[in-house]
Amino acid sequence: MAQMMSPPKGDYVLGTEDAEIEHLGLQHLVWRPRASDAWRRGGFTVGQHLLDVGCGPGYATLDLVAIVGVSGKVSALDRSSRFLNTLRARLDQQVLHNVEVIEIDLDQHALPKLRGDGAWCRWVFAFLTHPRDLLRAIHGALEPGASLVVHEYFNYAAWRLSPREPRFEEFVRLVMESWRQNGGEPDIALDLMSWLPQEGFAIKQLQPIVDVVAPQDFAWQWLSTFVDGGLSRLLELGYLTRDQADETRQMFRGVEANRETRMVTPGVLEILATRL
Repeated sequence: MAQMMSPPKGDYVLGTEDAEIEHLGLQHLVWRPRASDAWRRGGFTVGQHLLDVGCGPGYATLDLVAIVGVSGKVSALDRSSRFLNTLRARLDQQVLHNVEVIEIDLDQHALPKLRGDGAWCRWVFAFLTHPRDLLRAIHGALEPGASLVVHEYFNYAAWRLSPREPRFEEFVRLVMESWRQNGGEPDIALDLMSWLPQEGFAIKQLQPIVDVVAPQDFAWQWLSTFVDGGLSRLLELGYLTRDQADETRQMFRGVEANRETRMVTPGVLEILATRL
């Protein structure tokens, strides 16, 4: 196996290239119904100032803008200039002027002075070296009574195939290892549950989300594109040789062609909390 490397400064462990932007778009389409439902239950509505923390290319940002309307505002925060440039281009295309785009390393810097009525985070804390510091910073950026809506993994290793496939389980293990070796924690939701009350939040709802999907299901495509991109990224970072990556990709294409295959998705925890 090649020597393992860290991502370039300012990059994410999953990368920020076109393939990852495309994957994030598909991912958002799969998760949009659940995100929208959580935002509704969190009280996100017209006229509010909402924070999209770790916004990436801004797929959720555009949905949040539609919720708050012209009388509201969305602050979109991310460290990737490439992601944020993608968002800016979309904002220009749609002539949207009530989005504040903020380039900031959520793991290194204090948040700017914000007084949000709600905040949204999806798969952000899992990639941070200091996730509790970000939680504390979000508390300071929200008005009392504001909602925090979070989707984070609590059991990433639940991602399995039936029939069982050891090479796929090794791929999942390496993904988790790459996150941890770069300072993250795949199962961060387990920590968030205990941190939230200690950092001035009241937990209102907790809901685990795990699906079992077939190759013909739309949700399968979200994880299928992640396998392709993930193998390339693990190869780039030195966690796999080219032969290992090719063998795993060929294996996955084979199980994907079998309509009887089932995939158990990684365990996600939906958290709805209120800033005290």
